[in-house]
Amino acid sequence: MSLQVIMFTVFAIGAVASAVFTITRKNPVASAMSLVAHFFMLTGLYLTMQAQFVAAVQVLVYAGAIMVLVVFVIMLLNVGKEQPHPGRSSLRTTLGSLMALVLAVMIGIAVIARPTGKMDLSPNALEIGTTEAIGQSLFTTYLFPFEAVSLLLLAALIGSVILAKRHVKEG
Repeated sequence: MSLQVIMFTVFAIGAVASAVFTITRKNPVASAMSLVAHFFMLTGLYLTMQAQFVAAVQVLVYAGAIMVLVVFVIMLLNVGKEQPHPGRSSLRTTLGSLMALVLAVMIGIAVIARPTGKMDLSPNALEIGTTEAIGQSLFTTYLFPFEAVSLLLLAALIGSVILAKRHVKEG
């Protein structure tokens, strides 16, 4: 087993564990921190797959900006503990167990039905996550949608500045 396979396995197990912690923590801040750990585990997965640009965007956008927003909203709302409802707890446990069983059966069927092994990759499969491939795709195939989105963002920026200036003059 190569180091890359070992690291991929470690990051995959870490991603699953942190995702489970995210949905099982009762404290919203602890759940948000588990989500940050999950985002960093995904970054590690991207790095083991040679997608450095996607990994950098994952850290900057999700682990950085989005999580700051989520934690800020959690702190602002001052979310307390949920009060248990009698009777609903057993229903949740039963439905959760049933869904976990269905998921386990589906994964088992997928593993048994499809033989695993080395798969043939296309010649350019390793270049998908690189900045060169993304730039080439953005400025050739997707040039019109890229420019349309840039104009839409520019219009939104100008509109927000106009609305902000109008609000300042009225106040």
